[in-house]
Amino acid sequence: MSRSQSPYVIWRNREYRLFSLSWLALVIAGQIEAVAVGIHVYARTGDPLALGWIGLVKALPVILLAIAGGHLADRFNRKSIMVLTQVMGLASIAGLALLAYYDAPISGFYVFLLLGAISQALGSPARSALLPQLVPTSLFSTAMAWNSSLFQVGTMIGPALGGVLLGTHDYTPPAFALAVVLRLASVLSLMTLRVTAPVRQTESVSLRSVLAGIRFVWNSNIILATITLDLFAVMVGGATYLLPLYAKDILHVGGLGLGLLRSAEAVGAIAMAMTITHMPPIKHAGRAMLWAVAGFGGATILFGISQWFWLSMAAMFLVGACDNISVIVRHTLVQVMTPDSMRGRVSAVNNIFIVSSNDLGGFESGATARIFDSLSAGFGWTEPGLASRVAGAAGSVVVGGAGAILAVAGCARRWPEVLALGSLRDIKPLDEVAARELTAEEESLK
Repeated sequence: MSRSQSPYVIWRNREYRLFSLSWLALVIAGQIEAVAVGIHVYARTGDPLALGWIGLVKALPVILLAIAGGHLADRFNRKSIMVLTQVMGLASIAGLALLAYYDAPISGFYVFLLLGAISQALGSPARSALLPQLVPTSLFSTAMAWNSSLFQVGTMIGPALGGVLLGTHDYTPPAFALAVVLRLASVLSLMTLRVTAPVRQTESVSLRSVLAGIRFVWNSNIILATITLDLFAVMVGGATYLLPLYAKDILHVGGLGLGLLRSAEAVGAIAMAMTITHMPPIKHAGRAMLWAVAGFGGATILFGISQWFWLSMAAMFLVGACDNISVIVRHTLVQVMTPDSMRGRVSAVNNIFIVSSNDLGGFESGATARIFDSLSAGFGWTEPGLASRVAGAAGSVVVGGAGAILAVAGCARRWPEVLALGSLRDIKPLDEVAARELTAEEESLK
């Protein structure tokens, strides 16, 4: 492998190192927060739907505000946007820490989670759009693979740290306090970045300019197909929000076990990301992505039916490994194919799909588990209470895994060009194609 092709050459870039340090601290903090919130809410309520409400509270601001956040990222300094929104996130986690310490009502947790979600909605497009300013295009797929690896390192370390801090008594304030420190470190790293500002868009602010990211995605079949597949597969197939229930009532492993389950998913993703990083770019990226999402669905079904901790750990490992292939392909397509002047708005659309799949999927999981719980008890299949709650959670996860596999079949049928997608190394920006399509659309509307 030549010097220019080395997977480690990206780390010679100072700005990328600082960006990555900030990103890693932010991810670890978010994972610790997720473990602590899930344990605290389920311990206080014993209701899977209460876990689902967490997903809905985190999803709605991103769905409603991400487009505006993308427009901000394309018109203003992306570094400044990231710093300001991460300060909002810091305030959110500090509020959660205080609520946990004083054992405040659960409704207060939803308020501060909402504040954190607003900061994510307005800041994530700027973060996604900033990375191409820091690294050359030839190294972008490598940077994405490393970023994905760092994300998974964070999702491995964060839950484990959270689980250790929670211990056997599931006492959450120390975990929230560590998340506060990590978010502060993330902000400080961002403040030291030196970023060369790109040429900004000169078009006037209008509804059409704000919605340009949606039009671009709609006119780019490959991008639309990949993010739609992720939306439906993860929305119906994700089991993450029900992990506190599995840890407490099915696997009986408590907060530490919950942290290890979340970490197992990250270990699988890291293993896959490092494998991809040290290999040539995927030759048949479309087919690889479809097979990976199908594998994600199969592993989710395995987790849903498992009642043994180590088998559940293995299933979560496979979930992470399969999902990471889709992540790398999708993010490479979105960032490389999109013109820089539109990266913020297109990243915002991508973020809406991602958050919809993860957080609305969490609400779907909690609501479906509650429905299956009621059906199981109502038809006399299980005793009301713990038995029906366990049956409801298992039914929700298994049905979701099957839904993810159906999403793969639907994507391949609706967008057959995905099957023809070749090497990620050959992906080129769509500046000219996008310009022609958007111009043609504008002419047709006159």
